[in-house]
Amino acid sequence: MSPIHAILALLGVAATASAAEWNQWGGSPHRNNTPAAAGLPVEWSPGDFDQDTGAWRPETSQNVLWVAALGSQSYGNPVVADGKVFVGTNNGKGWLKRYPPATDLGCLLAFTLADGSFLWQDSSEKLPTGRVHDWPLQGICCAPLVEGDRLWYVTSRGEVKCLDTAGFRDGENDGPFTGEKAIAVDEADVVWALDMMKELGVSQHNMCSCSVTAAGDLLFVNTSNGVDEGHLNLPNPAAPSFLCLDKRNGKVLWADATPGANVLHGQWSSPAYAELGGVPQVIFGGGDGWLYAFDARGEQGKAKLLWEFDCNPKTSKYTLGGRADRNHIIGTPVIHDGLVYVAVGEDPEHGEGVGHLWCIDPTKRGDVSSELALSLKEPGTPLPRRRIQAVIAEDGEVARPNPNSAAKWHYQGLDANGDGKPSFEETMHRTCGTVAIKDGLLFVADFSGLFHCLDIKTGKPLWTHDMLAASWGSPLLADGKVYIGDEDGDITIFSLGPKKEILAEINMGNSVYSTPIAIGDTLYIANKSHLFAIKEGAEPLQK
Repeated sequence: MSPIHAILALLGVAATASAAEWNQWGGSPHRNNTPAAAGLPVEWSPGDFDQDTGAWRPETSQNVLWVAALGSQSYGNPVVADGKVFVGTNNGKGWLKRYPPATDLGCLLAFTLADGSFLWQDSSEKLPTGRVHDWPLQGICCAPLVEGDRLWYVTSRGEVKCLDTAGFRDGENDGPFTGEKAIAVDEADVVWALDMMKELGVSQHNMCSCSVTAAGDLLFVNTSNGVDEGHLNLPNPAAPSFLCLDKRNGKVLWADATPGANVLHGQWSSPAYAELGGVPQVIFGGGDGWLYAFDARGEQGKAKLLWEFDCNPKTSKYTLGGRADRNHIIGTPVIHDGLVYVAVGEDPEHGEGVGHLWCIDPTKRGDVSSELALSLKEPGTPLPRRRIQAVIAEDGEVARPNPNSAAKWHYQGLDANGDGKPSFEETMHRTCGTVAIKDGLLFVADFSGLFHCLDIKTGKPLWTHDMLAASWGSPLLADGKVYIGDEDGDITIFSLGPKKEILAEINMGNSVYSTPIAIGDTLYIANKSHLFAIKEGAEPLQK
């Protein structure tokens, strides 16, 4: 079988969840967090926790079915599949006896969907290099992909892992990997693992954080290859940024290092996938602020780039310490009705800043950015790619409209009151979040705490809302409602419509860094320390 026919055989139906599952970040490779849920609650109380033991006091809660204890820092978005809930966190709970809470780990936890009882944990011991590669106390910051009895995810220490969703509870040690340090009913059963640092030369910055997706047996991964501790150089710019693996065994089918030395900071975005314009496309957000689309099949074992889009103005400049107006991409591209939507952002530790949100036509080819970087000294000559700044006006350089632009619209704010100076609430800021789209409306939260509702066709803002706290997550659109969390621990609930209508604001008792999801009539929301199953009329289950 030729390489291309082998890839075609691997490329099957995209990994999409059933109605009873939300099996990956965004629910499908399109990444649009809009499940077909109904009867979702707008009123609940998470309840209190015993100050001495940390135990949940169910009698103090309202409409909460169960609560599961996570670690002390939880950024991973929960997914539901195979009758289980999976979520990334750290080891603050100390579920395993061999790893007491004082042991710093990245943890992927599995709970029973019915009652939230603990099943098993996959443990990622911290790298000895410390915060440059594996930030202390930060656990697993991504969401896994689950299909049937298999789960795939990226650990904080740079491994792509395939696990058996049953753990060792099925009495089997699935291979080819059979060298687990511990075999017990509360331990994960690793099927295979790819160490990207050791085998591919990847040097992730701070940690790896990619929520993988798949099409058939093709698994797509952003490696998080990034800068060194000084934030100035890449230890290995030739290492791959984007991977396509055979999800059955972890074999690399194709890889691409396009951003190379132009990575600004890290690469923490996650890929999206769809057939667009008759071509199976996987779309990656790069650490240089460009969006890249590849033919998912590759070509003769190599990456095949279809189009690329610079999501920053050409005159923008990258600087350290939060002063930059050039950003990279942390949120995930979303595919909706044949178009692609993505916004730029930065590591929250680098503060707030200007943002840009784009709607892009994925059927064009080549450099489809809105602008071209050109030299006036040599008219019409494109400038080479640069890390810090694409166009330096004082050096005789200029940005010109790109006749091949795929931009359908661009949102960075709107001077709605016409005073010539966009106010805070009229501005799009950096975001860690991903858009969600339904009923002709697009919703996105920015890191400055502003929540935006846009007309999907025009990109014009219909309303904004200041949450008065930073938002790290993304919205859930379901059952005619919009749910969004913030760093103060508030879940704000809006009516899903072109006019702002706040239905409720409920505090979860701790910061909410993740994104709510919904299955059927039940919400699943993780705050920093606990995972809640919330259902209208629920009576708490005692565990």
